[in-house]
Amino acid sequence: MDAVLKNALIYTSNEAQPWADTLVVQGDRIKFVGKEGDWDGGELSDEIDMDGRMILPGLIDSHTHPARVAMSQWHVRLPWTHDVNEVLRFIQEFGELHPVQEMPFIYVEYYPSTLFGDGRPTKELLDGAISDRPVLCQDHSEHSHWVNSKMLELMEVTAQTPDPVPGLEMFVRDESGEPTGLLFENAHERFLPKMYENIGWYPPEQITAESIRPVLRFMSEHGVTSMFEALVEDEEILSAISQLEASGELHVYYEGAPRFRTLEDLPAAIARATEYQRRFGSQRIRIGTLKLFLDGTNENGNSALLDPCVNDPSGLNHGEIQMGADELTECLLLCNTSSLDVHIHMVGDRAFRTACDAVEAAQARTSDAEEEWRTQVTFAHCELVDPEDMRRPAELGIIVNWTLHWSGGYFGEESKTYLGESRWNRMYEFNSIADHGATLTFASDVVTEYELHRANPFFGMQVANSGIDPEFPLATERYPGSVRPSQVSRLSIERMIEGYTINGAKQLRIDDRVGSLESGKVANFVVIPENIFTLAPDSQGFGVVA
Repeated sequence: MDAVLKNALIYTSNEAQPWADTLVVQGDRIKFVGKEGDWDGGELSDEIDMDGRMILPGLIDSHTHPARVAMSQWHVRLPWTHDVNEVLRFIQEFGELHPVQEMPFIYVEYYPSTLFGDGRPTKELLDGAISDRPVLCQDHSEHSHWVNSKMLELMEVTAQTPDPVPGLEMFVRDESGEPTGLLFENAHERFLPKMYENIGWYPPEQITAESIRPVLRFMSEHGVTSMFEALVEDEEILSAISQLEASGELHVYYEGAPRFRTLEDLPAAIARATEYQRRFGSQRIRIGTLKLFLDGTNENGNSALLDPCVNDPSGLNHGEIQMGADELTECLLLCNTSSLDVHIHMVGDRAFRTACDAVEAAQARTSDAEEEWRTQVTFAHCELVDPEDMRRPAELGIIVNWTLHWSGGYFGEESKTYLGESRWNRMYEFNSIADHGATLTFASDVVTEYELHRANPFFGMQVANSGIDPEFPLATERYPGSVRPSQVSRLSIERMIEGYTINGAKQLRIDDRVGSLESGKVANFVVIPENIFTLAPDSQGFGVVA
């Protein structure tokens, strides 16, 4: 492409020159960006009058799950309801319409995290709807699942079955140790191969170029030109992405992160990431980061907290954490030796402080050994942060990643059960972290096709700028206008664009090529019809890409 794009409103994400009206492209590179009167490079073959349209750097989704979205296309969508009987009736009627021979396993999504109030779902309750085959219901937080007795039986999970990760990746149990039918953090996934073997059936979950193509197309159509896959479970997704690249159909920069759980299994994860990079790495594909889940979620009451859960009379329940600061420090040092980055899921304030302590300790030991600190650490989610720790990401060079469309009422008020009113009201306060100088990046974290539409970055920006989720509004009688507290958590358009562009490029280590509109960088940009900086938060202009 050789073209002069003039009469445009261009936001460059380049601090030295944030605004321009003319963009010159030669081949796949930016030749010039600035004022039209300053362009003296002569005429090009194509001159395009943008008629005032806005041009932004290509947007970067810095934490998402396209593979899981592609795998979920066969899941059953549950009508949104807070009535348990309606949920059970839907599942029963679906089973009657689709006999076991047609659908040997039913996977339903989502039920509200608040569906059972102070109680919890049980296998017996779900058995009342369907008992002739395994059934799994995924809750709205995506971190807990409700299964029936048949599924536990076919997975061969009993009172004697150890939890994959006690306290986090686990089966909830009764006093005798029997699984109740509720499980956390995808504990079932290790047992699915046994269930599929027992029923002689496997779901249509293979990830291919064909199955991933529509997911990537949706994201591209909404301005996403780079993405971070926050959990690579095997090489299927990498093979599919590589095939798209080979056929000239990969229009995004892609990074994927294999997972580790403990210091013990970290060497195997490092070897896996290294091999993936050797086999699939390219100019557009990188496997240079490892993923760790450090705690659970606020909605499930298993996030790691500094102060105890308010609903625990003993005052001893501070949630769960995968590892302490000492073990995490050793993990970070090993990743640094291997020149790998680390992306850590954390939700509670204790997890945040533990991780900061580990980064600080690892950096100090590296400095004492007169070695280079190479590992880039990203903290994902960080929903609750103690005010004393807001400064630490900037001091330690930690990147903080947030899912913008969660900024309203998406998760309702369930976490109040465990956090109480005061802590719930000060969740999502990322402005303070950024004001101290930390780098913020933004994401969609979509996991299923059910919520893929929320991967639109402009929708996320609308929610985070207004505090209102138009799909899941908070009750107006308690929250005027359905606005989620607090006002200080509202994010500005400037901050969000920066996080979705140049900051995201830094997280993915591609800021030498994309993330800002500068001479010499790749011509990686999106066009939108209006000036997003002047749109009202509830404007229909949000979410529109020209």
